Amino acid sequence: MARHPIEEKLRGVFTALVTPFSEDGRKIDRDAFSSHVERQVEAAVSGLVVCGTTGETPTLLASEMQELVSVAKSVAGSRVPVVAGTCNNDTWDTIELCKGAVQAGADMLMIVSPYYNKPSQEGLIRHIELISRAVDVPIMLYNIPGRTSVMMTVETTARILDSCPNVVAVKDATGGLTYCQELLARIGDRAALLCGDDGLVVPMMSVGARGVVSVTSNVLPREVIRVVDAMEKGDLLIARREHLRLLSVHAAMFIEPNPQPVKAACEARGWMRSSVRPPMLEASYETKAKIKAALAEYLER
Repeated sequence: MARHPIEEKLRGVFTALVTPFSEDGRKIDRDAFSSHVERQVEAAVSGLVVCGTTGETPTLLASEMQELVSVAKSVAGSRVPVVAGTCNNDTWDTIELCKGAVQAGADMLMIVSPYYNKPSQEGLIRHIELISRAVDVPIMLYNIPGRTSVMMTVETTARILDSCPNVVAVKDATGGLTYCQELLARIGDRAALLCGDDGLVVPMMSVGARGVVSVTSNVLPREVIRVVDAMEKGDLLIARREHLRLLSVHAAMFIEPNPQPVKAACEARGWMRSSVRPPMLEASYETKAKIKAALAEYLER
């Protein structure tokens, strides 16, 4: 089967973009978002993930999701692919969100497992199959059982790849190394696997992951790229050194629920407000101090 052209671009660092808001969180700060997209593209990231977990998608209206995709595509153009997260726990509504994202310019969709209703493995397969048949763009599966409460098994993932030819990638945010290794042993290069946890990018790439969907790259894009580039070149010494230097920053991004810390980090760099939408809370003073210290320590080394 012929590969989709975007598959060749599914490697490197894909930034899971934050969504900047007004001070009260009610409105999207389009100017800050546009600047953030341009900053990422200029840093030479491989792609942009809009409306993912880090983008606070559960609190976004469908119209706001389309707006963010449209702005990202308008700024990025053809320089890097724009991947749109279109998550919901209702299959039919997810399909509508997918169609809206494609209409807004998304090059690819990222589909998370339905949350709260806890579908069976057969239900997960049916969910993806219905979406796959409804849209004519590449799809990335997003396996994050810590947030959805449902683990997409290796067997289920393989069956989806068999039945859905436009599913071309998997984001592994399972929090460990077992799933990625067993999946790669099962599927080989039939789909691109991207690490979904900054702290695991080096071990995952050592067994075949092609890169990372990164939170930290919102703040330090070139530095995260340096690690991934070194791994792709097989320069483990540099990759390990740079990865270990970044570990304290990665950890700081999760002192509080994502994206509270990374937004505080972006604010510390003067790029946007740290405001989030309820039920999220703006990072505490103590957390902001720890984040500033972690960034300062990293940048001073």
